[in-house]
Amino acid sequence: MKILEALLFVENPARPFHLEPMNKPQSAPLREAIAGVPGRYWERLADGRIPCDLCPRYCKLHDGQRGLCFVRARRGDEILLTTYGRSSGFCIDPIEKKPLNHFLPGTPALSFGTAGCNLACKFCQNWDISKARSFDRLQSEASSDAIVRAARATGSRAIAYTYNDPVIFLEYAVDVARPARERGVKNVAVTAGYISEKAREEFFSAMDAANIDLKAFTDGFYRALCSAELGPVLDTLEYVKRETKVWLEITTLLIPGCNDAPSEIAALSEWVASRLGPDVPLHFSAFHPDWKMHAVPATPRATLTRAREIAKSAGLRYVYTGNVHDEAGQSTYCHACGERVIGRNWYEITSLGARRQGPLLKLRRAMRRRVRREPWLMGGAADANRVWR
Repeated sequence: MKILEALLFVENPARPFHLEPMNKPQSAPLREAIAGVPGRYWERLADGRIPCDLCPRYCKLHDGQRGLCFVRARRGDEILLTTYGRSSGFCIDPIEKKPLNHFLPGTPALSFGTAGCNLACKFCQNWDISKARSFDRLQSEASSDAIVRAARATGSRAIAYTYNDPVIFLEYAVDVARPARERGVKNVAVTAGYISEKAREEFFSAMDAANIDLKAFTDGFYRALCSAELGPVLDTLEYVKRETKVWLEITTLLIPGCNDAPSEIAALSEWVASRLGPDVPLHFSAFHPDWKMHAVPATPRATLTRAREIAKSAGLRYVYTGNVHDEAGQSTYCHACGERVIGRNWYEITSLGARRQGPLLKLRRAMRRRVRREPWLMGGAADANRVWR
């Protein structure tokens, strides 16, 4: 893979908070800097602008402008994806890191992302990638075939499109996902779900599983801290659950004083249970001070434990804590008998249950459909084959 030389440019993380405009196209410094492959989901307006219809921002661009995501830009009479075929890096991660606890548990995933993002989260935990400008963090060139071959060579059961939101590099992600599926490699999207109705079908039809961030359950949070809206995310969650075969899990990063009130957690959990169903796994993850929110303290473990209890009381069967060591809160249990099916601590599998009867057997069979018989176990749990037969 070819290493690209690039100049580093990131926003000053010490800059005071401010509310980003909902739609803020940016002019490219140099016309010739806009290069890439033709993007999809755009149209021409009577006034000469071209709106990018990929996400609910609908950035309306003049020639030479980039969308808020920075990586989709107008050149002449078309929208280009400027990061196609280039990555900010590759890593072999446990699937639990996505996080996905009920899809191919205990297996590795070849993970990669590009640069940019269509949200402006002030608490971003991957800001050095998602807030990077087009060439800042792009180091490796890789064709779709090269990525699929790398996944198979490393024993990865899935390719995860992550680190920044794969929605903004839809064309690249789909072009990797299709040959991956043909060669027996699953595809996993880690996304905020901020995608337009037009683009949802193509994107999610290429995916086998998704973890979607439900960052909060108030529109005020989304507007103030993400420069976005809650509604399109809820629409995406319902679409994925009701109209696709994509395995769905949800993550909410709990930020002290912002979205961790018991009443909001209860409302979020009740919505998931009633609109998506009690079997959709929900992950509550710990925030650490980053990007433009260094003054906010890290999430106490007790907050995660309380959120998990609230969600279970709302009827959700599989609720997890994340970004902390908490084996009790990160293990999978049979909702009927309470027996532990998979023990976890952070991303490490610590134990595998062995009972094969009643509701527990039904759960194990359901999970077996998403796992091979000899999973790769980060913690080296013995004889996984006896559990998943």
